[in-house]
Formats: sequence, C-alpha cells, structure tokens
Amino acid sequence: MKQLKTYLVIGGALLLIYLVAQYYRPKPINWTVTFNKEDKIPYGTYVVYNRLKDIFSEQRIRTERRAPYLTFTEDTVETGSYILIAQTVKMDEYDFHKLRNYMLRGNTVLIAAYYPGTYLTDSLGIKISTELNQGSEENTSLHFVNPSLDPSRKYRFDKGIGQQYFSGFDTSKAVVLGMNNRGHANFIRYTYGKGNLFLLASPFFFSNYNMLKPDGAEYASKTLSYLKPGKEVVWDEFSSLGNEDDSSPMRVFLRNPSLKWAWYLSLFSLLIFVIYEIKRRQRIIPVIEPLKNTSADFVRVVGRVYYEQKDHTDIAKKKVVYLLEFIRSRYHLKMEKPDKKFSDLLSAKSGIDNVLIVDLVRQMAQLARYNMVSERELIELNKNIESFYQKSR
Repeated sequence: MKQLKTYLVIGGALLLIYLVAQYYRPKPINWTVTFNKEDKIPYGTYVVYNRLKDIFSEQRIRTERRAPYLTFTEDTVETGSYILIAQTVKMDEYDFHKLRNYMLRGNTVLIAAYYPGTYLTDSLGIKISTELNQGSEENTSLHFVNPSLDPSRKYRFDKGIGQQYFSGFDTSKAVVLGMNNRGHANFIRYTYGKGNLFLLASPFFFSNYNMLKPDGAEYASKTLSYLKPGKEVVWDEFSSLGNEDDSSPMRVFLRNPSLKWAWYLSLFSLLIFVIYEIKRRQRIIPVIEPLKNTSADFVRVVGRVYYEQKDHTDIAKKKVVYLLEFIRSRYHLKMEKPDKKFSDLLSAKSGIDNVLIVDLVRQMAQLARYNMVSERELIELNKNIESFYQKSR
C-alpha cells in the first residue's frame, strides 16, 4: 500500500510538471496570411493600420468590408485615398467604374496584391511575375525612381518579399515609381483625371513582419506618401476578408427590419421561456397508505374458524405445542413426559409458583392420556397458559 502511494505521488508530480511546461512553453508562430487589421500575427496588417495616423494625421480612417460598387455609391464618400491590401483583388467592371469616378474627382487609390483580378489585368494589360534568384534572396534589392526619395537607397527584404514585379504593363499609360536592381518595375502609377491609381506588385510590404524591420517600415511609409491628402482614408477589407454580410448566416433576417425585429422578439420570448422553465419541477407525490397490521385480523379469522368447528382438542394440542416450544427456547428444557420431575425443573428455572406449573403439567398429561378436551377444560388450560406467559416475563 505504501509503495502504491509512492507511485501515485510520483505520477502526480510528473503530470503537474508536464502541464506547467505545456502552459508556459512558447506558442508556435502563426504564419497564416490574413492581411487583417486586427491580426498581430506576422502576415496581418495591425501595425500599418494603427500607424496610418502618422502619415495621414488630419484624415479620418474608415474601414469598409463592402465591394467598391457599394462603397462609392453613397454620397457620404469624402475626398482622400483608398487602400486595398490583399493577395487577390475581388473587383469587376462595375466596381472599377465606381473606383475610376472616385479617382477622376482627384482621389488616389493604392492596390497592393499578387493578383489584381481578371478585370484589372485584362483592362490595364498588366502581368505580375516573380524573380528566380540563384542563391540568396538578398540578390534582389528595391529602390524608388523619384529623385526626392533617394534612388540610391536600396531596400532589401527576406521571406520572398520584394521578389514580385510587373512583367507586363502599358508603358504608354503607366509611370514606373519603383523597381528592383534588375530593372523590373514593382511599383507603377496610372493617371485618371486629377487622381491616380498606384499598383504595388506585393501586399507583403505592409505585413506586420515587414513593418517591424527598418527597411520594411521605411519602404512602406514612402509608398504611402504618394497618396493624396484629403478628408478620409478608406481601408478596404472586402478583398482580404470578404463581405461582412456574407459571414452572417442570418444576413437575410438582419437586412429586413421587420424580420430582424421578429428574430429579436423570438429570441427574447425564448429567453423568458427558458428562465421560467428553468425552475425545478417536482411531479406530484402520490399518497401511499401505510401498511395495515393484519395480524389481529388473521388471528381473529383463524379463531373464528376453530370456534365454528368446535374442535377443542385440536386447539388445546396446538396451544400445548406452542407452550412447550416456548419453554424449550426460553429455559432450555425439553419435556420427555409430563411428570413431577419436569414440573420441579421448570419451577426451579422459571421461578414461577410450583402450584401453577403442577396444575399446567397435569392438564397436559390428561390431554395426552384421554386425547379429548371439553370446552370448560380448554378454557382452564388457556387461563393457566396465559398466566404462565405473564409470570415468565
């Protein structure tokens, strides 16, 4: 037993150590690509979104999870800039039409994506490719073309950031703003009226991982400096996260005010019902009648049967048998025959008057001899037996 307790203590201690180690061990890095402004993982955009005020200090930052067609249909859209950072751009002809009108009014749009979408690639004739470096990733460096941004300043990145470039675009319409050391453009601009469309060949320039490095932070800030000041900056999450309404299975109810209030009313009614029904229910406990003592009834019935049969001898014999069994179990005496010797022993052991015992033994001897008992004799025998029971207590 002591050895078992030792094993249990050792096992419990090892289990506790394991649980503590699992709790405090470093969590693995989540390399999932989300470009979500709420994510602090390497490929989220928490850092750049929360530092936009450093560049656009006088502008309001507004987040949109709707398609550009719906975003720019509203009359509340202010002048400013539109930023879209995603792996793939979800934009069709109608979206770009609204976006172009937005730029024609003097606003700027920045799209940083691996794949700008079918409509943009077809209408603008752009194609994005990746540099195939032989050896280290650091063979590729990036720089800006604008003299005011110091073209001699080289920016180097790891994790494949900066390897993408525009292998095809309309040189008669696009202006190259940045390129790599191989002369391939990775940052270009299209002009629409008084506004501009800026295309960057990779969204990872604005990831948390890149923003926390000196080259990455400086490159991202200079890229954003091309955006025109205005009243607001629209941060697009439609391409990276999808439509906010599509994420809710109750979107049909929530769009319709009547259905929405019916849904809320149903929830409230269900809540009231649950609170009311949560009280413990106790089914009715049936009244159980206590068991009756039928011993007296049984004796009464049996006695009536014997009385009606007038079989006094049988009753006397049974009473004598019960008496002898009582004497045997109480005083450990067994009557061989009803004589003086038995009466003396019984009187000595029980302490009962010898006269009663002698009379009782005489009656038992008479019953054994004649095997016939009258009603009067049965009554006298019963009186003596009852008297014996009372005095033996």
